[in-house]
Amino acid sequence: MNTEKNDSVYDFLKFIYSTLIHGQMADPSSTVHTEEEPLVIDDIAYDNENERNADQCTSRGCMWSKSADGKVYVPYVIAGHYSSRERSIIERGLQSFNSVSCIRFIQRTGQRDYLSIQSNNGCYSYVGRRGYAQTLSLDRQGCLYHNTVQHELLHALGFNHEQCRSDRDKHIRILWENIQSGWEYAFDKIDTLNLNTPYDYNSVMQYHRYAFSGNNKPTMVPIPNANVEFGTAKQMSQNDITRLNRLYKC
Repeated sequence: MNTEKNDSVYDFLKFIYSTLIHGQMADPSSTVHTEEEPLVIDDIAYDNENERNADQCTSRGCMWSKSADGKVYVPYVIAGHYSSRERSIIERGLQSFNSVSCIRFIQRTGQRDYLSIQSNNGCYSYVGRRGYAQTLSLDRQGCLYHNTVQHELLHALGFNHEQCRSDRDKHIRILWENIQSGWEYAFDKIDTLNLNTPYDYNSVMQYHRYAFSGNNKPTMVPIPNANVEFGTAKQMSQNDITRLNRLYKC
């Protein structure tokens, strides 16, 4: 067996996974966060360790409020350290919700609750509305891709990862023995609201089959057809859009 060739293939797959799903040029497990940042597990932010085992969006009121005109306005502030090109990528992601939903990301004009979009260490977001300023990190070094911006914004709107869906065991098999030690919780199943939509291999919230692999082998395999491609979405799928509209009754 040509191990050098296999290692090269694996490195390439990790690159594809990091770029398409996280938008990061390095394995997310290697990202180091500062003391000033929230507790970050994978790409989801928490206020404290106790929140890790709960689906914080369904255990409390986490949705952004709908206005009298039927729109859901989500204020945001983009930090000044982004270049004009980087800012345009973020704004394209924000505006992409306009034509497919009632969600409207708007520049903050004094609202109490808003998204504070900044370049911290890695790509991450809280799940759902937290109240007051809530950080959504899009690191300038690897997170500025359209699918990554949409992915983190969907977290902020209340959505979890596809492979963590409550019905995932009918559609995908987790290969626990291949997961990098210490990262098993990234595959914890959550009591999600699936909104009568099917499991979606093409969701922008679905990770790649080699996500968090510790031995160069897949960590997820589709069932019953193990050859189905997944985790390569470049933008929100139709199911992502349908769920968003159903959750917010657009």
